[in-house]
Amino acid sequence: MAHAQVAHKDEQLTSTEEMLQAQLELYHHSFAFVKSMALRAAVQLGIPDAIHNRGGRATLSELAADTRLHRTKFPHLRRLMRALTVSGVFAAQERDDEATVYSLSRVSRLLVGGGGRGNLSPMVSALVNPVAVTALFSMREWLTDERAAAVSLFEVAHGCTRWEITGREDGDGDVLNAGMDADSRLVMDVLLRENGDVFESLSSLVDVGGAHGVVVSAVARAYPHIKCTVLDLPHVVAGAPNDGTVKFVAGDMFQHIPPADAVLLKWILHCWQDEDCIKILRRCKDAIPARDAGGKIIVIDMVVGSAESQENVSKETQALFDIFVMYVDGVERDEQQWRSIFMKAGFSDYKITPIHGFRSLIEVYP
Repeated sequence: MAHAQVAHKDEQLTSTEEMLQAQLELYHHSFAFVKSMALRAAVQLGIPDAIHNRGGRATLSELAADTRLHRTKFPHLRRLMRALTVSGVFAAQERDDEATVYSLSRVSRLLVGGGGRGNLSPMVSALVNPVAVTALFSMREWLTDERAAAVSLFEVAHGCTRWEITGREDGDGDVLNAGMDADSRLVMDVLLRENGDVFESLSSLVDVGGAHGVVVSAVARAYPHIKCTVLDLPHVVAGAPNDGTVKFVAGDMFQHIPPADAVLLKWILHCWQDEDCIKILRRCKDAIPARDAGGKIIVIDMVVGSAESQENVSKETQALFDIFVMYVDGVERDEQQWRSIFMKAGFSDYKITPIHGFRSLIEVYP
């Protein structure tokens, strides 16, 4: 009997500990959005730049001065930095005088400005964007209501498509394009160093949805013999640079794509459902020569489950990104899903090369 009572108490203790641990984990998941908001605030305040400009180390007082913090918000800045230090965005060390000195981690080094290839601050602003985040609050309605299910999450929340808002003159398109440009600089730096041979045999390349030409400008600098063109919507092309490096064509990828040896699609197909992707891919196929003449499609996108590192942060990033692109009714695909749309669009073969991080390079052959 005594043994049974002890065992019962152990079970209760285990149950209580598990319950409290489960509560902790539940709250941790529920507060995940706070980390994103804190990160966005740090970027807007210029905290990574402030630390960098002071030689890579700064106290809270120095950060307050450099970010023009309101005099009453010093304690709040301390709390913001504590959260971002605990989460690994910044690093911290206590000095002998008990002042905390903050420094950059490998994450926040990617947030230092100056227009360098590694500055991803604009991408944070594009991802943690109230216009996009607001749409996700309509997810329950979108998943259950007949009328809501017929349109995108974005349309449920805002009454128009994502691309209609992007085309307006309210700055949202600039935020999105700046984010895409920042991401492209980093991705192309890696891609050209480690997988540049994918472009070597080409004499011409069209970047579909290439905005202001960051991707193909990098290709043109590395391979001057390649004639590079960007196809994008008229309001996007209207703001493109005119330095002669890249030709810009205003148009609709669902209607026509200029002819070239290869067509590049970076982060385009994940914004569309299968039926639309097949339409886009067929237009791409019309634009390129046969495989034995060098024709191919180059896709830079996520292949769920194929990231070079499948540690939890990589798997979770892929899964969360898949939820995120729901806001435009997009989808992140695994290899079988990619194969399905390639074959339905009339292509014969493909090759997947994981890029460091969570995306892949996919070469698709007619």
